[in-house]
Amino acid sequence: MSHAPTDPDSTGTPLTEEELLQIVITREEIRNVEFDWFAADTRGHVAQFLAAGDDTVPEAALQSEGLLERTHVWIDLRPETEAPNAPAGGFDEHLTPPQRRGAFVYDRLPGQAGVYRLVAAPRAPFTLSDMPAHLQAYLDTLRLNVTFGAPLLFIGPDGGAHEVTPDGQSPHPT
Repeated sequence: MSHAPTDPDSTGTPLTEEELLQIVITREEIRNVEFDWFAADTRGHVAQFLAAGDDTVPEAALQSEGLLERTHVWIDLRPETEAPNAPAGGFDEHLTPPQRRGAFVYDRLPGQAGVYRLVAAPRAPFTLSDMPAHLQAYLDTLRLNVTFGAPLLFIGPDGGAHEVTPDGQSPHPT
């Protein structure tokens, strides 16, 4: 979800930085459209989640369009430091740019609200401490009680998260 926001009165005037930080994204806006969001795990590693039209994302991910955009840009501007690492290959290969820059990448499983599969795992992940303070603070509100690298994760709208086994069960409920 990337667009050039304008003021609410539809005059086309670009928003100020402060106004952009105040924009809250609604579940209606992300339902049935691609929406990428970010979170940190218990080790401080960062992952990009591709929600693929599912609006079951943590409420904290919707709180600032501006900080979401700034996180995207910060990761996109990092140099690629490693080759693609998408175990399934094929389609997943085009989802690896964040992984080549040090972030984990998860994609939602079709038909399974809140369930994400690991697409790509960095060999040398960056951590929150590598990020600017304002993005660290933002992602601290999106810290999940899981370790990235697990093949399947469930993440609910309240930010509750746990690993899921291939049969759909939670081996470690939290």
